[in-house]
Amino acid sequence: MAERKRERILRDSVYEIASTLASSIHEDEVFNVIMGLVGEIFRPDNWSLFTYDAKEDKLMFKLVVGKEADYLIGKSFPADKGIAGYCLHNRQTMVIPDASKDKRMLRVVNEKTGFVTRSIIAVPMYSKEQPMGVIELVNANEDCFNDDKIRLLEILADFASIAAQNAQYIRTIEEKATIDDCTDLHNARYMYTIIEKEVSRVKRTGVPFSIVFFDLDFFKNVNDKYGHLVGSQLLREVADIVRKNIRPTDWGVRYGGDEFVLILQGAGFKEALLVTERIKKSLNSKVFFVKEGYKIKITASFGIAVFPDDAGTVEGIIRAADNAMYKSKETGRNKISHTH
Repeated sequence: MAERKRERILRDSVYEIASTLASSIHEDEVFNVIMGLVGEIFRPDNWSLFTYDAKEDKLMFKLVVGKEADYLIGKSFPADKGIAGYCLHNRQTMVIPDASKDKRMLRVVNEKTGFVTRSIIAVPMYSKEQPMGVIELVNANEDCFNDDKIRLLEILADFASIAAQNAQYIRTIEEKATIDDCTDLHNARYMYTIIEKEVSRVKRTGVPFSIVFFDLDFFKNVNDKYGHLVGSQLLREVADIVRKNIRPTDWGVRYGGDEFVLILQGAGFKEALLVTERIKKSLNSKVFFVKEGYKIKITASFGIAVFPDDAGTVEGIIRAADNAMYKSKETGRNKISHTH
């Protein structure tokens, strides 16, 4: 009888998760179903789903249910620390009935919250050879330490891995749709989305933003003399200069050809001018392709427009910055112009 009940729980759980995976592309929905089932079946005091950040080599508390939830959610720690870290890097399910004797446990969590950890069950989440995260149960019922329950938890972790991998694929596709292939800056299509969001933010907060258009002077000569491969590499190096001179809250865009756009959040004219002058100075002092013996120098013509001072619509602010850039070109190039 008990065997049939376990089989039914397993079958129903797998069906519910599979149905959610089939109907939703959002990892949070799948994670919530999985973690809900963990709570029903294992009844731990606290259960967490960590996601793995490969760039930072950290585990982050993505979902937390239980007494420590408010304190832990969103926090992260090095992925080589704690029982969860050991579980992930060794790709090994950890069943620890008496965690107080285990030196690998991150005791700082308990010290901060006063929560007492008696037992831990941790299961790694992997997609093929790629680590995705860990599901960890703290203070689960004693009957959860049997092989059947552990196997069920491993199946739930497999489903969570699929959801995490799917979400990663979707994020990659979305990012690629907004990124220029040559420079890795945002593309012109996404620029309009950014500006629309900034316009909405200005209407809410009253804080302006600025747009800077700039176009490389006589870039056609580079392509004609050195070829398009050198021209493309030069564009990439200009994009690097852009990235180094704007803040994380700003956006760099390759608008097309050798034309670039900066969208500077919360910046009035003075702030936009400082950023533009930095980029202009960097371009003027840079000698490209020295090792190759080409020693290319290039300048740019810049135009600044401020929203809402210079225009009150998306199309208007783009046109104002573009016009200011052409003003620089028409009056000698390698200049910075404002709409006024």
